[in-house]
Amino acid sequence: MSTGSVTANALLAAQSGSGGSSASLLIFLLPLALIGFMVWSQRKRQRQVASVQQSLSVGDEVCTTSGLFGTVTALDERVATLEVAPGVELRYDRRAVGLKVADTDAPAVPEPGE
Repeated sequence: MSTGSVTANALLAAQSGSGGSSASLLIFLLPLALIGFMVWSQRKRQRQVASVQQSLSVGDEVCTTSGLFGTVTALDERVATLEVAPGVELRYDRRAVGLKVADTDAPAVPEPGE
């Protein structure tokens, strides 16, 4: 008997027991769990973006999906006008606003001794 047939027979014997069925079940369930996690995380991200876009108001500091920072000066149903420098206003599709920027006036780290 060759070593290839011995290995094949050993594999068949291992799969014929209860271990083989649980291993094949595991191989089936792991990709399903991964796909479910990816769908769940994508929906969570979509809900977060939708809530940011709904809560936009004039005067908010925002960052677009392309990385441009600006202050909202006007809002329409589809268009957000951002002031990116004094006197420079750019019109963006409202969906391009990725996030609100935290208030930069407050110190991020407390001073030592406080």
